[in-house]
Amino acid sequence: MGDGPNDRGLSRKHIREQIDASLHRLGVQYVDLYQCHRYDLDAPLEETVQAMDDLVRSGKILYWGVSEWNADQIASAVNLARCSRLGRARLEPAAIQRVCGAGSSSVFYRRAGSYGLGNVVWSPLAMGILTGKYTDAANPPAGTRAAGRAKDMMEDYFTQPVLDAVQRLKPLAQRAGCTLAQLALAWCLRDDVVASVIVGATRPEQVDDNVAAADLDVDPNIFREMDAILTPVAPFEPYTALEPDSRCAVTSRRAARSGSR
Repeated sequence: MGDGPNDRGLSRKHIREQIDASLHRLGVQYVDLYQCHRYDLDAPLEETVQAMDDLVRSGKILYWGVSEWNADQIASAVNLARCSRLGRARLEPAAIQRVCGAGSSSVFYRRAGSYGLGNVVWSPLAMGILTGKYTDAANPPAGTRAAGRAKDMMEDYFTQPVLDAVQRLKPLAQRAGCTLAQLALAWCLRDDVVASVIVGATRPEQVDDNVAAADLDVDPNIFREMDAILTPVAPFEPYTALEPDSRCAVTSRRAARSGSR
């Protein structure tokens, strides 16, 4: 990364230079999963997809994925890969890294699942909000993320209606025999299209607490009650959808006209 025009983004030049640098630093010959973090409006999507395929064919990566792309951007990449003349399954992204939390709309994840993509979701606890430790949006506890510089990143979630709704989840966690954080993680993991969740911890016991969520057997009715409580206050999708890539449709129409002559 740097300040130069080729030191960022998803151009072919930057992708090829950075994978080589990463492999050198890691001391390995390939990586299992290479993620395209954030959509690049300045690089043609076709160039990015082709660059990923080049890395697979050269043996430098096994699979590639995307991080923080919206549903339309992901659909465009998948459709472009499928209609490419190179048309191999390896062209398609294999995994998605997205924010997820109890109460979030599952439409995105169902759509991703329809493409056969695995979801590796981050911030499943909504930056700590779903642990129930926050009760007053105007006065977050000292030393917490919401009281520091990260508060701006939490503004979509850190509202009094959201905090009040989270407090109403505590009886559900008691019925499930787990902590509120574990219940929130189990909510995410229950969906077949979610392959894993990315969680953070500041103490060893938090790691144990998080891992235990994977073994929970929660009554589905509890999850439905959670949805009913959180859905009315859950923020809308913060990313602006771009128009789906239409090049495949144009190519198909041209081919149809050509074949009819």
